[in-house]
Amino acid sequence: MPLDEQQTWALLRELDEPGHWEVPHDFDGPAARARFERLAERLERLFDCSCEVDRHVQDASHLGRIVIPADATAALDQVTVTVSNFGGLVAVTLGNPGSYDEDEEREFFPASVRRRLEDELEALGYLPVSEHPLWTKYTGISGFDALYPPDRPPSWWDRFFDYL
Repeated sequence: MPLDEQQTWALLRELDEPGHWEVPHDFDGPAARARFERLAERLERLFDCSCEVDRHVQDASHLGRIVIPADATAALDQVTVTVSNFGGLVAVTLGNPGSYDEDEEREFFPASVRRRLEDELEALGYLPVSEHPLWTKYTGISGFDALYPPDRPPSWWDRFFDYL
């Protein structure tokens, strides 16, 4: 079961370490990469498809993305799985991140597809989170916001799921 909004906020604040913008202080790159590869393989089996897998992410707070084609699911659009470098967090989005609001996502992203996907994530120890609260302005303690101009403050999505 994905984290609810209150649990998500508590975890985001806990993971927000000063000075650790790309990876946490205890990040185990080889282990994280191996788990990501297992996830990609499992999703391809689960949906009987070939997923687009972005394995070459640099200068980012996320490890990679896996895109499940729309024709492999009952969803209206592709499903994008973005794996953060922090705390096993994973954002599952309909289409590209930020493409659909919560109401559209409920309508066009069948709960049965989401549940199957979340079961796979949880089996590998990932924590699925909703993308929607992450689009709010970043208000953490890491100093991460200093990377952005004052007229374009970062979001929590930027902090844990995007390029720096």
